Formats: sequence, C-alpha cells, structure tokens
Amino acid sequence: MADVLITHTSGLDAAALGAVRDLLDEAFDGDFSDADWDHTVGGMHVLVWSDGLLVAHGSLVQRRLLHGGHALSAGYVEGVAVRAGHRRRGHASAVMDALEGVLRRGGYRLGALGAADEAVPLYTGRGWRPWRGPTSVLAPTGVRRTPEEDGSVFVLPVDAALDLDGELTCDWRPGDVW
Repeated sequence: MADVLITHTSGLDAAALGAVRDLLDEAFDGDFSDADWDHTVGGMHVLVWSDGLLVAHGSLVQRRLLHGGHALSAGYVEGVAVRAGHRRRGHASAVMDALEGVLRRGGYRLGALGAADEAVPLYTGRGWRPWRGPTSVLAPTGVRRTPEEDGSVFVLPVDAALDLDGELTCDWRPGDVW
C-alpha cells in the first residue's frame, strides 16, 4: 500500500529532501542538475512512499508566464519521477492527481510544464494541452525566443483564456528556463 504526502518544501526534513534528490538523480540517470533541484523546491510537493521507500515525487512551484498582454500566475510542475521497478502502478497518476488538486485551488490561472517525450501520454491523457505557439523567456536582456522548447511545453487552463497558438513567455531562472 502506498502513502501519499502533500506538503510544502518547508514541511520536509533533511532526510525526506535527501530521498527526493536521490530519487530524481536516479530517475533522470544522473542528468538532474543543481539548477534543476533549485527549480523543484520552494513549492508544494507530492511524495509517494511504499514500505518506507520513496517511489514517486512531483512538485508545483509558482511562476509568472506572459501571454496575451497579461502576466499570469502559473503552477509549474517540476521533478515528476517514479522509481524504476515501481512504474506502471499508478504512482505518476497519484502524483498528478494531487498536484492538479493544488493547482486548481491554489490561486493559479493555469498549470504549465515542460514534458519529456516519454511523459507526453501521461499529461495529454489528463487534459494537459500542448502549447502550439512560440515560446520565449523574459531574460535579463529582454524577451528571447526558446525555439528548442517549442512543442514540449504543456498547459492546463484553470481560469485563464489561452490562445494555444499565441506566444508564451516564462520568467527568467538559471539553468533550463522552461
């Protein structure tokens, strides 16, 4: 039986944060940088534990996205992972159920995420929509296109009117901006 915990980063002790980081390092085959870690903390986390082992995680952090002349408060999904050997058991769906619950009642106008190719069926099956328009970032030097991200950004409208073919600009952060 799996236990699901929903808490803010501040509610996690050092051992739990270490377990999350270890899971993410393992799940992303060592390609989870310190910048990726910084993007994952500072918001709400969903942790799925099974027999004392952390088997799945995801977090929701606040970001500002620019679209249609408006700055929109977005719940941005980060660090979704399921431990090898525990996949295809509904853990990713449990994580997303909880994150989407926070998203819908947390004052966000929309949800957003950058999806790895293998995760696209999970997100689209839950109603997340691919952003078809151009993506960009509001960098320190101004708005800069991020064409390498086109097609990998997905959104879940909450109460924002979105033109999925329009431009979507994210706020600046070190590392991967999307």
